[in-house]
Amino acid sequence: MNGLGRLQVITLGCSKNKVDTEHILSQVAHLYEIVPEGEDVPVDVILLNTCGFIGDAKEESVQAVLEAVERKSRGEAGKVFVCGCLSQRYMHELPDLIPEVDGWFGARDYEPLIRALGASEEHERKVARHLTTPSHYAYLKISEGCDRRCSYCAIPHIRGAHRSVPIEELVAETEGLAAQGVKELIIIAQDTTYYGLDLYRRRALAELLQKLSEVEGIEWIRIHYSYPAAFPEDVLDQMADNPKVCRYMDIPLQHVSDKVLDKMHRNVTGAWTRELIGKMREKVPGVVLRTTMLVGHPGEGKREFKELLQFVEEARFERLGAFRYSEEEGTFGAENFRDSISAKVKQERYDELMTLQSGISLAYNQSRIGSELKVIVDDFNDGVFVCRSEFESPEVDGEILVKYDASVMGDVDPYSLIGEFMNVKVVGADEYDLIAEPVEIL
Repeated sequence: MNGLGRLQVITLGCSKNKVDTEHILSQVAHLYEIVPEGEDVPVDVILLNTCGFIGDAKEESVQAVLEAVERKSRGEAGKVFVCGCLSQRYMHELPDLIPEVDGWFGARDYEPLIRALGASEEHERKVARHLTTPSHYAYLKISEGCDRRCSYCAIPHIRGAHRSVPIEELVAETEGLAAQGVKELIIIAQDTTYYGLDLYRRRALAELLQKLSEVEGIEWIRIHYSYPAAFPEDVLDQMADNPKVCRYMDIPLQHVSDKVLDKMHRNVTGAWTRELIGKMREKVPGVVLRTTMLVGHPGEGKREFKELLQFVEEARFERLGAFRYSEEEGTFGAENFRDSISAKVKQERYDELMTLQSGISLAYNQSRIGSELKVIVDDFNDGVFVCRSEFESPEVDGEILVKYDASVMGDVDPYSLIGEFMNVKVVGADEYDLIAEPVEIL
């Protein structure tokens, strides 16, 4: 091993944290052997990149820190460092509560963290990435922070104001990813549709998509975390006309009731939301929409929840997830609204919403039986290829399972097809996954 020792990074929370981890690793990988997450071996340093967004995520992060310091007490780790949202949010409390941690670093404290790991931050490495995803896809974080002030959300408090990454830096980062074999980019940020307003005084996501699609080697670009207010419609033009931009949109809507949206400070109405969804489906035929809803927010009575159910039934989102409202300290909602809806009612509403969506998702998947799809191979296990089409995002959506067929694939090593494209025909479906047969290797 060439370096100071072994480093293991445990990344919790969202894909944005994953990108932060990969940038950090790119700065120190020349000094450490990087031990994969989950591998139980002695290491010199454990670094935890934590989440502090909602109650469940905070509990998971705290538990992970406690497990790391327990490993340290058993002599299985030399030092424990903690960074990310949890430590940013509770920097004044955590060092006293868990003194065994050797260093606490906030969500934006990369320079001191890198120094603590024995390296110095170098500008040329800032666009470099040490991938923790499979080598054929990667997340691209196009901005940091958020200028929105949703009443339930602590992200602006944790991550600060919105700051776009210049287009030229993102293109350079993408070129580096493509050189590593990346074929699919997943565009992420706290709010991707806000991109460019601070740098260029205009929403520049569509322009960025065009520039990224010109990078040789990139075949698919998909968009996550799009805020509905003032949605830039030229993005839909890119999705409709640019063959590299997937007909897939992740757009967290949270609710449709005007009363609830107003209390959430979402800056949209139910009518605007319905109009936007209709426009997306009209301008991009066949688009797959993923959204999230928040149930149990203050102001959501029986009538408002019924309106939400009716909207989901009408909109027929191909993918939908949901959260139960939790009061987060430091947010407008926690300081100004009473969390009067019981945990039992929140759970009942969550279950009812997800039961409705289960039927919608099943119907959508069944409608795809008989169709042919271009898919990318994510993995191969027990004679089955695990794949996705442009309509499935990794880690959050279902999979397309394709059985190995020698009559189509000949004597090709199936493991060599990981990261490659093939055409398949869908022959079966359940609520989450599709079953398909191979047609040809591309």
